[in-house]
Amino acid sequence: MFQRILIPTDGSDITAKAIDTAVKLAKFHGAKLFAISVKEPFPYSAVSEMQPTPPQEFFDAQERIAQERLGQVLALARGQGLEIEAHSVEALHPWEAIIEHAKRVNADLLVMATHGRRGLQALLLGSETQKVLTHCAFPVLVVHGEGSPPPQ
Repeated sequence: MFQRILIPTDGSDITAKAIDTAVKLAKFHGAKLFAISVKEPFPYSAVSEMQPTPPQEFFDAQERIAQERLGQVLALARGQGLEIEAHSVEALHPWEAIIEHAKRVNADLLVMATHGRRGLQALLLGSETQKVLTHCAFPVLVVHGEGSPPPQ
C-alpha cells in the first residue's frame, strides 16, 4: 500500500518511537524510507560583531547535529535491509520544510511524533505535527510519545 514513507527527526526520544514505527511499516510494505532533519537558520542581526557564534561555526554545528539525527535513522533502516535516503534542510518553519520535502520525494505517507498535548497547553505551545496536519493533503500517521494518554 505505502511505497514512499517520510520520517522527520529532531533527535528526541519521542521521535525515536515514530522512527521505529516508520521502519516497521516500510519493512511490512516493502517501502522506501526518506528521512529529514530540519536545521535552524542563522539568527542574523544588524550588529554582526555581537553574534556569540560566527555564522560558519553555527552552520557547521547545525549540519553536524542534523547528520547525527539522520545517522540514527539510517542505521536502523539499513539494519532492517531497507532502502533509505536522508536529507537535511534549513528552514525557519520546520513544518513547511517537512511538507515541501514530502512533495519533493513523492511521499505517500508521513510518520510523525507528537507529545500529545491537549487543551490550553496545545494551543499555546502548538506543534510542528499539528501544523503539518493542518496544511498537508496526504496521509500522516501520528505516533504518540511516551507518557501520552491512549486515544479515547
